[in-house]
Amino acid sequence: MPIDFEVTMNEYLPLRDVVFNTLRRAILRGELKPGERLMEIQLANKLGVSRTPIREAIRKLELEGLVLMIPRKGAEVAEITEKNLRDVLEVRCALEELAVQLACERIDKEKLKELHAAADHFREILDSDDITAIAEADEAFHDVIFAATDNERLIQLLNNLREQMYRYRIEYLKKKECHPQLLEEHAAIMKAIEEHDKEKATQITIQHIANQADTVVDTLRHR
Repeated sequence: MPIDFEVTMNEYLPLRDVVFNTLRRAILRGELKPGERLMEIQLANKLGVSRTPIREAIRKLELEGLVLMIPRKGAEVAEITEKNLRDVLEVRCALEELAVQLACERIDKEKLKELHAAADHFREILDSDDITAIAEADEAFHDVIFAATDNERLIQLLNNLREQMYRYRIEYLKKKECHPQLLEEHAAIMKAIEEHDKEKATQITIQHIANQADTVVDTLRHR
């Protein structure tokens, strides 16, 4: 189990929470891959902690469905399943529909400038091989839309969902043949918001998410 991530200490969090957040992020970002075993001693040595916070973190990750405990084998990273994907995307679709509708009502000139800048940055970075940077640019585009809602509770819910979506976003963005369609969808969403066309923005957002779901489901079925 090669480990390419490190623990980031936070003076405001207990060590067990820091370790939990580190492992959770590594799983969601694909640094710990589905099916990979989580060896307590190896993780403890790498992160410079005792086995106790590792064990506690694995227990919490199991409750989140990110880790499975296998009899006589121990803990391993849970596989990405079609059911989990559908569950997450159903919630994402409902929240993002509301977000684009509110953005259509409330976006101002400054946020429109930010949205165009985010779209341009995403287009520029899409040709790179840095999948993490591409995913972050994709998130940044949607973050501007969320910020334009001026609804802190909605933004919080969307941010909570972001990490659960990360595994699936990466799988989708790996498919370079989907990139032209993705750019078209971003442009269409942006245009609809700019024109304050709630119906059009909602329609494109639903299709945008459905296309991602179909692509990732197809990938999972052919593994």
